[in-house]
Amino acid sequence: MHIPKKPLAKKQLIEQMRAMKVSDADWKHGRTWSLVYHQSEKHEALLREAYGLYIAENYLNPMAFRSLRRMEAELVSMTAGMLGGDGDTVGTTTSGGTESIILAAKTYRDRARARRPWIRKPEILAPRSAHVAFEKAAQLLGMRLVTAPLDDDFRVDLKAMRRRINRNTVVLVGSAPQFPQGVIDPIEALGQMALEKKLPLHVDSCIGGFLLPWWAKLGRHVPPFDLRVPGVTSISADLHKYGYASKGASVLLYRSMKTMRHQFFVSTDWPGGVYASAGLPGTRPGGAIAAAWAAVMAMGEQGYMDMAKKTAQATDQLMAGIRQIPGLCILGEPAMSLVAIAAAEPEIDIYVVADELERRGWHTDRQQRPANIHVTVTSNHLKVIETYLVDLKAAVLYARAHPEERHEGNAAMYGMMAKVPVRGLVGKSVRKYMETMYSAEGGIPELSKMGQGEDSDALSKLIDRFGPVAMQAMEKAEALGRRLRERLRKRLQP
Repeated sequence: MHIPKKPLAKKQLIEQMRAMKVSDADWKHGRTWSLVYHQSEKHEALLREAYGLYIAENYLNPMAFRSLRRMEAELVSMTAGMLGGDGDTVGTTTSGGTESIILAAKTYRDRARARRPWIRKPEILAPRSAHVAFEKAAQLLGMRLVTAPLDDDFRVDLKAMRRRINRNTVVLVGSAPQFPQGVIDPIEALGQMALEKKLPLHVDSCIGGFLLPWWAKLGRHVPPFDLRVPGVTSISADLHKYGYASKGASVLLYRSMKTMRHQFFVSTDWPGGVYASAGLPGTRPGGAIAAAWAAVMAMGEQGYMDMAKKTAQATDQLMAGIRQIPGLCILGEPAMSLVAIAAAEPEIDIYVVADELERRGWHTDRQQRPANIHVTVTSNHLKVIETYLVDLKAAVLYARAHPEERHEGNAAMYGMMAKVPVRGLVGKSVRKYMETMYSAEGGIPELSKMGQGEDSDALSKLIDRFGPVAMQAMEKAEALGRRLRERLRKRLQP
């Protein structure tokens, strides 16, 4: 494709864009259970107008756009007030939860370099359920991610976490809540562990930070998780989730500047001049900050409480309905509006249930280890809960009646509402998928067919045929290896 020789008329452009959106996920009518957090049409119009006021402003230089600097400072201050901060709490806005997590990892890596320069491979110690952005951060920053297993309630095993602390550990991580099952790690115990070991503790509350405080005010049980907990040194919370801001906006808070100073990048020798930045990008879109500020100011405490109440109502209705469907169960005890739906009977393949839900017009997120369907509930789902439960029950009946559609070996794709056909092909299929999507030809390939057909090489065909059995054997071997390593650690522990 080439740049058009003549400009297209506005009407033609908008019509073309609207036509392109026809095949997109129908989030406005509650048919998706992730990705979009919709407050109302009126609120969305406000965000568009606020973003438009700053669509050209570049927040690379805060001194050039002091209004944006004020908005960012006020967003940090308001978030700190909500999450237990005090007069020493500092922070910054970021483009989203992943940038917040990468920046926190960078901060603690550089803090460790200043204090313990002999560390060659700094380690992030996190629960197995911690967001995959920590793995991405470790890969980008030359660090190592060490994970601790979970207890039966899907919260981190504290004894296992403690055993994994060593001279290379530079930061502990807890989630409030973790994404897969929506449970909150024991943050108070992790904070005490951090104090004892003289290590920082980062709490990933990207999805919960703008809902849990209001959830608690509704009288629902929310264990301590934020800066009120001794030992917590930083916390991240996404504005573009339950803060109802436009994409992408998150806040990263630190207990004090003593820690945050390690986040800054400063270069003094570049011919272009002295360069300093607090985040990962250079150019920062002013519109995202302006829309986030407008969202918080327009919502107010009353607005957030109203939305939390509706979200809680929708979550309660959904969970009660799921528990009435034979063959299904909910994994763990969700602390908020994240629900993992699993099969309670071996003859039901939850991925077949997901396939049937998609045939009925629902975009369905799949998870793995254990296999389940994941839903992120918002107030926008109140109007569709009953319809969804009817279709979910029908999908379970379909899966029970069609065992031939069983998907042994499947692996779920986070955020893509899709699945990889065989676990043995995960790495190969996903890399090929990404290469195809971002190739010169572009396009969205059919993920469930990747690694199949005439273009598959011999190895792919073998894995496609024998992958399920091989992967089951490998996973059993991995589980046995983990148990043996745990026993060895216990014996070697002084």
